[in-house]
Amino acid sequence: MKLRVGIVGLGSQWESRYLPALRSLADRFEVRGICEQVAHLAARAAKALNASPVDGFRVLAARDDIDAILYLADQWYGATPILAACEHGKAVYSAISLPFEAEEAALLRSRVEESGIAFMAELPRRHAPATVRLKELIATRLGPPRMLFCHRRVPQAAGSAAAASSRDEASEARDLMELVDWCRYVVGADPTSVVGVRHAEQPGSALEDYQMLSLDFTGEGIPGDGALAQISCGYYMPQEWEEAVGFRPPPALQVVCQSGIAFIDLPASLVWFDTAGRHQESLDSERPIGECMLLQFHRKVTSLVRPSSGLDDALAAMHIVHAATQSQAEGRRVAI
Repeated sequence: MKLRVGIVGLGSQWESRYLPALRSLADRFEVRGICEQVAHLAARAAKALNASPVDGFRVLAARDDIDAILYLADQWYGATPILAACEHGKAVYSAISLPFEAEEAALLRSRVEESGIAFMAELPRRHAPATVRLKELIATRLGPPRMLFCHRRVPQAAGSAAAASSRDEASEARDLMELVDWCRYVVGADPTSVVGVRHAEQPGSALEDYQMLSLDFTGEGIPGDGALAQISCGYYMPQEWEEAVGFRPPPALQVVCQSGIAFIDLPASLVWFDTAGRHQESLDSERPIGECMLLQFHRKVTSLVRPSSGLDDALAAMHIVHAATQSQAEGRRVAI
């Protein structure tokens, strides 16, 4: 079944991820309309895909020749296009920053569940070839994870107005949410408590140049008896310091397991060690992440099983980020 889709928002990943994926999956997706807050970008993308530019997301969601909405980048109207899709019974693939406030997130979840639409929140780290292979190794060779060290270093363009506008509470929360979800997925469980630490970009600033979360996956025992994940996200490296940015970057994820240890660099690099020594795997021949995620969305929409809300994992990770913010403010471990 070919899905007729409308696109809302293009963003920085359009040329590198979504456009190649949609062209590769032309037997499953047909783009009918594109809505973007910058009109000439919508016109150019629509011409490339033989689609039509559309002035508003509500018009796009109401069209009879649209089966699903691909919301691919944050726009000034926030999550409103998702609510419009719910009103018209259109499935949604969402790559945007979900509402940070708990009340707004709860409202969004209820609207999606009440509408009964298929909804998929984009969580690309789950679908990376290296992560898929790591989960196989955990089940067969490495054993259950004991400790995870997850690092993300985001170069910043100092003095750039565009860069400053891209740094806000929602974007930083999304960065942390994706890392938290990644660790939850690898461990295969939810943490029971969190400790959060922040370092302000400037004294008194609401923005951080470094955040650290420590997630404890201990069940009923004493904290520290179960798996432990340390997540850090740093914005302290100026983009123009090219040599410093590329100097000894830590692995995106290091996982200490019961019978070995693994190091991941996304999307397709995996090195792991066990008693037999070192094993290095390059997974570049696997499908790109963009194709993998859109294929999963296609299966979700065309499945005969009633779709469940795909918001649960993303909002569970966001709830953990909220708890970490509380931990930072109160200087204590917070139960989840």
